[in-house]
Amino acid sequence: MFDKAVFVGWKNYAHIFTSSISLDVFVNSAIFSVIYVAGSLALALVLAVVLNNGLRSSAFFRGAFFVPYITATVAIALAWRWIFSTRFGVLNNLLIALGVENPPAWLADPAWALPAVALVSIWKDVGFYMILLLAGLQTIDPTLYQAARVDGAGPIARFRKVTVPLLTRSLFFVLIIALVRSTQTFEITYALTNGGPNRASTTLAFFVYQKAFVDFEVGYAAALSYIMCVILGFLTLVSFYFRRKWVHE
Repeated sequence: MFDKAVFVGWKNYAHIFTSSISLDVFVNSAIFSVIYVAGSLALALVLAVVLNNGLRSSAFFRGAFFVPYITATVAIALAWRWIFSTRFGVLNNLLIALGVENPPAWLADPAWALPAVALVSIWKDVGFYMILLLAGLQTIDPTLYQAARVDGAGPIARFRKVTVPLLTRSLFFVLIIALVRSTQTFEITYALTNGGPNRASTTLAFFVYQKAFVDFEVGYAAALSYIMCVILGFLTLVSFYFRRKWVHE
């Protein structure tokens, strides 16, 4: 970082695409994005539909689900570190009580570290997505549901034929936000696992931080950032292209 800049052409990019570490990071990022986007959309939709159906104390639950989104990430990570603790954590003690003999070491096991980080990220952000979808649900004309009931449609049919088609614009908006957010995971990864164990939970944004501010390989980090920008731009363009196929205007 503090040396004189030396122009190296495409060397950094070549190193990225030939390094096994970089390729592992790209795979981790893809897995994280799939878990985060799919989990956030599904859970936010379920919560929004439940709260929109006249649930008692819905105002309280809206606030309760939204609080994690505005809570300090470090505080959330510390709480979840305790929950995920191998010997004394709430989660593993619950699993043992349910009959699981050898619950996983969530943050120390390479197979579970990345899903654990994704789970915490979903838990933190889902309240925000729920509010967006709830706003979309409240724009749907109630007479459409009444007409569907008259025609004999049950709850599942009303959800599939009325709710989902009329909510596709809100779903698309949340999809784009979640997609962008999935590439920016840093604080939770830093506080929970620091990218470990053995880089099992290292995603692209965290890898950029490590290269720039830990290893001081700023050129390499800048190349990674450009690649991340191109990937995100491509995914966004693809999403907008397929938008016409499933979003009802």
